[in-house]
Amino acid sequence: MPLTMLPLSYSHRNRIPVCIVNLNLGKSVHGSVIKFGFDNDVHVQNTMVHMYCCGREGIEFARKVFDEMRKMDSVSWSAMIGGYARLGRSSDAVSLFRQMQIAGVCPDEITMVSVLSACTDLGALELGKWVESYIEKERVQKTVELCNALIDMFAKCGNVDKAIKFFRSMEERTIVSWTSVIVGLAMHGRGIEAVALFEEMIGSGMEPDDVVFIGLLSACSHSGLVDRGRDYFDMMGKNFGIVPKIEHYGCMVDMLCRAGLISEALEFVQQMPIEPNPVVWRTLINACRAHGELKLGEKITRQLIRSEPMHESNYVLLSNIYAKMFNWEKKMRIRELMDMKGMRKVPGSTMIELGNEIYEFVAGDKSHNQYSEIYEMVDEMGREMKQAGYVPTTSEVLLDIDNEDKEDTLNTHSEKLAIAFALLNTPPGTPIRIVKNLRVCSDCHTATKFISKIYNREIIMRDRNRFHHFKDGMCSCRDFW
Repeated sequence: MPLTMLPLSYSHRNRIPVCIVNLNLGKSVHGSVIKFGFDNDVHVQNTMVHMYCCGREGIEFARKVFDEMRKMDSVSWSAMIGGYARLGRSSDAVSLFRQMQIAGVCPDEITMVSVLSACTDLGALELGKWVESYIEKERVQKTVELCNALIDMFAKCGNVDKAIKFFRSMEERTIVSWTSVIVGLAMHGRGIEAVALFEEMIGSGMEPDDVVFIGLLSACSHSGLVDRGRDYFDMMGKNFGIVPKIEHYGCMVDMLCRAGLISEALEFVQQMPIEPNPVVWRTLINACRAHGELKLGEKITRQLIRSEPMHESNYVLLSNIYAKMFNWEKKMRIRELMDMKGMRKVPGSTMIELGNEIYEFVAGDKSHNQYSEIYEMVDEMGREMKQAGYVPTTSEVLLDIDNEDKEDTLNTHSEKLAIAFALLNTPPGTPIRIVKNLRVCSDCHTATKFISKIYNREIIMRDRNRFHHFKDGMCSCRDFW
C-alpha cells in the first residue's frame, strides 16, 4: 500500500501487533483472579492491564484495573501507555505519561518507545524533542528499538534531516532503521535521496524486504521517478525473490496516476495478478478527476459503489466528479442518497502543537476560547488572499448552496482555523506546523500557498498522504490531485 493510502502513523515493525482476544474469556479469568485473591498482586494486575489493552473494546477495562491498583511500577504505566498508543489514542498516552512523571515513576525504554509512537501519531515535534532530551538526561538505555522510534518520530513529525542525522550516528542499524528514513524521505517528496539511501543500503549488505519497497516505490511516486519506480518494481522479484503484494501494486498505480499516465495505470490494474482492492480503484478515480478523465472516473466510481454500497468516501468521490463536470443536479442527487443512507463525510480535523499543548480544530469549530479572534483572523486572511489573486475552489463544497455561502464554508475548514490560531499565537516569521487527519483539499492547498507568502511564514502541513512544505507561495509537492 503506498504511503498515499496509509495513515502517516503507519510503522511496519515499530508497533507491537494488537492481539485478538476473547474479551468475555478475559473477564472470566479476571473474575477468577479476584476469587482466588490474586487481585492485589502487581504482576497479575500488570498482566490484566496488558490483556485488556489487546483490543479496542477492552481498553476501558484496562484503565479501570490500572486506576484501582494500590501499587504501580514502571511496567504498569508502560502497559497502559502502550495500550493507548497501539490503539491510536495518542493524546491519552501522552497525558498518562505526564501523570507518570508527576508520580515520580522512572520510565524505561519500552515506555519511551510508546510515548514516541504517540508523538509520531500526533505530529508533536516539540514533545518528541523533549522526549529525546529526557532520554539523554535520565540515561534511558538506547536500544535499537528506541533509536528506531526516534528516527520514525523525527521523520514523521517534519524534521527528516534530524532523522537522517540520528540514523548516521547509530552504531547498529536494522532493516527498520533504513526503512524509517527511506519512508520519511518519501513522505517529504525527497525521492532522489530516498533512492540513494536504498542503493547505499544494498551496498552495505542489508537485504531489503517487502516493506522497504513500499517506501521506495512511494518515494518514486511523489518525486515523479516513473522509470526508476518501474525498475525497482521489477527488481523485487528478479533480484530478491519478493512477491509483490497489493501494497506494491497500489504504489505503482499511484505513481502512474501522479504522472498523468491514466491509460497505463488502468491497463496495469486490469493486468494485476491479484484482485485490485477499493483503495487502488479510489487512487485511479482521484487521478481521473484531476486529469480530466471524468467519464472514466464516473464509470469506475459507480462500479465501486455497487461493490461497496455503504462506504461514504465512494459517494464523495462521485460527487466531486460531478462538481468537476458542473453537473449540480447529479451532485445533489448523490448528497440526497448519502442523507437517505445516513452517511456523512468523515469530519476533517487539524492539530497544532503550541506551548506544550496540542489543540485540535474541526471545520466550523467555535469551541476554542479564542474563537472570535480566530474567525477575525480568518476574515483578514481571506481579504489579503483575494487581493493577492486567490480564487476559492467552491466545487470542493458538497452542499447545494450559493457561491458566497460556499466560500464561507471553505473559510472555516480546519486547516485555515489552525493556521489562523497559529498566526495569532506565534511570533512573526516563525514556522507553523499542522497535522490534518485527511487529505488536504485543493482549496486549502492553494490558500496555504498564498498565506505562506502574505504572512512570510513557512507552513509545514502533514496530511494523510504526505508532507507539504509551503514557503514563499510555493509547495514542495510536485503536483496536487
